[in-house]
Amino acid sequence: MKSDKEHEIKITPSAIARIKKMTAEEEFKGMFFRVEVLGGGCSGFQYNFSFENEEKSDDKIIKQSGIKVIIDEVSWNYLVGSEIHYAEELVGSFFTIRNPNAASTCGCGVSFSIG
Repeated sequence: MKSDKEHEIKITPSAIARIKKMTAEEEFKGMFFRVEVLGGGCSGFQYNFSFENEEKSDDKIIKQSGIKVIIDEVSWNYLVGSEIHYAEELVGSFFTIRNPNAASTCGCGVSFSIG
């Protein structure tokens, strides 16, 4: 049986910094960062990142370092043990998920499959 620590969803310092920066901007002030797993993409599932004003009744909430990340219960089950990361590369900057539950991922880094 896995320990509770193995079931956590982690947020990297770079993701925390980016979320803080964005929620300080007028457009996203006071909003929550939502992470979702949706059907679609080239591998069957895809990640979706957005900012929202309201929590839903089935949301799980991660509060860390002054930010609030919300994840619906279905998505949470696909993300258990994952790490939310913000990458800055030559091709651009983007949020990504390092997901140990993914059997394979697409080159885009947004789509994945479950084995």
